[in-house]
Amino acid sequence: MTRVWMLPVSMLLCGGLIATGEAVAGSPGEAVLFLVLFVSLAFATSPLVFPRSVGAAEAGRRAALDGAPVVYWRPGCAYCLRLRFRLGVRGRRAHWVNIWRDAEGAAAVREATGGDETVPTVVVAGRAHVNPDPAWVRARL
Repeated sequence: MTRVWMLPVSMLLCGGLIATGEAVAGSPGEAVLFLVLFVSLAFATSPLVFPRSVGAAEAGRRAALDGAPVVYWRPGCAYCLRLRFRLGVRGRRAHWVNIWRDAEGAAAVREATGGDETVPTVVVAGRAHVNPDPAWVRARL
């Protein structure tokens, strides 16, 4: 299992254990509630929420053609999740690069942030913006 799935799988396991404990204790309603909560958290922290990632080189090439932003992200990042949810369906127009899967993408983020891997980092027209306002990014899609 790769590290991008560690948090979602941990959420599922914890939710299953808590739900089982509640069910054994005679609270099936609470068991279902906990299970739904933890499955939702597992989904929200999984890479499934994000559009398919491409490599940094491919994202740069595509952005040069269509002018869409390049979003550098990593699974489990609350700020990346916030950006993804606030962009909605329009977020699929951006080019998403998972820095845990793309060393070149991670290097681009470190260069833009002075050595840190702070995400989301959004590149628009060759200029990097660290943790920008989702409304600002949505306006550029």
